[in-house]
Amino acid sequence: MNFVAPWLLLLLPLALVPLLLDRHHSHRYSWLGMLPRDRLSDLLGLLLKILAALALFAIIIGVAGPATPAQYIQRTGVGAQLVLVIDRSASMDDPFSGAVQSGNAGESKAQAAERLITQFVKQRKNDMFGMVTFSNSAIHALPLNDSREAILAAIKAAGGAALFQTNIGSGLTSGLSQFDKTPDSGSRAIILLSDGGGRMGAMSQEKIRDWLDRMHVTLYWIVLRQPGAISIFDKDFKPVEDRPLPPAVELNDYFKSLRTGYQAYEAEDPTSLAAAIEDINRKEKKPIRYMDEIPGRDYSPWCYLLAAVFIGLLLAVKFIEVRTWH
Repeated sequence: MNFVAPWLLLLLPLALVPLLLDRHHSHRYSWLGMLPRDRLSDLLGLLLKILAALALFAIIIGVAGPATPAQYIQRTGVGAQLVLVIDRSASMDDPFSGAVQSGNAGESKAQAAERLITQFVKQRKNDMFGMVTFSNSAIHALPLNDSREAILAAIKAAGGAALFQTNIGSGLTSGLSQFDKTPDSGSRAIILLSDGGGRMGAMSQEKIRDWLDRMHVTLYWIVLRQPGAISIFDKDFKPVEDRPLPPAVELNDYFKSLRTGYQAYEAEDPTSLAAAIEDINRKEKKPIRYMDEIPGRDYSPWCYLLAAVFIGLLLAVKFIEVRTWH
């Protein structure tokens, strides 16, 4: 048995206080020596003290938070270990190019990302999911786990206020670090949802290249385009001389140079998104083993219920007590 606040158990001696105190009105009579002893009243008086002591004892134990320790069970499923890396920079609040076609006119890229990735997660029944969001820096939203409720709640909560910087390198390295804490299941992937509005430095690129290779992680990039943006698949695109490539094109070229698996998709309508999801479903579906944590059982409510029963008995006796006459 574990306790959330074991130091509160130091208060347990207070439960003995009702046993040490006498009833207040038992001292109002001068002398009762000639009256026969009322053993039933003495027994009831002791019982009331015991009830009060037990009520205090149950309350103190409940406040200390008794619970059984968590258990870990190894489970086997069919799926993959997937970490979602979601862009939350200010550019993700711009309109999504596929909003009109999908019947969601006026939808931003961030809203589209939430909607589309939610659909994806609901289709994957046996995967372990983790989640990282990033703007000027990365935020660990959820470690790798198999709870659908947790990952869907994390996706919904990711739509907060956005910042103006896009640090894709920080988001990817933070996402990759989750695999370092989890045994390799044989099928690992990062799903990056971004409009490609940021750039990465040489050190970040080399670090990501090394980690992807060492951890055997495949990278999928779902590009959320805004109206008029350049397609990373546009073969006719010619960069302006003496000017850097657009960030999305530069990022795609870097990803294509990786030694590990990489696939990019442009999600601009429901058809292209369905094709991307189906492709990831097909590629990332293998037997996986993982440790499932079963939380310990909390016994605090039972302690409070027991204390309430004892206090209820004390109140019941109080209401039927014969009042002392003057």
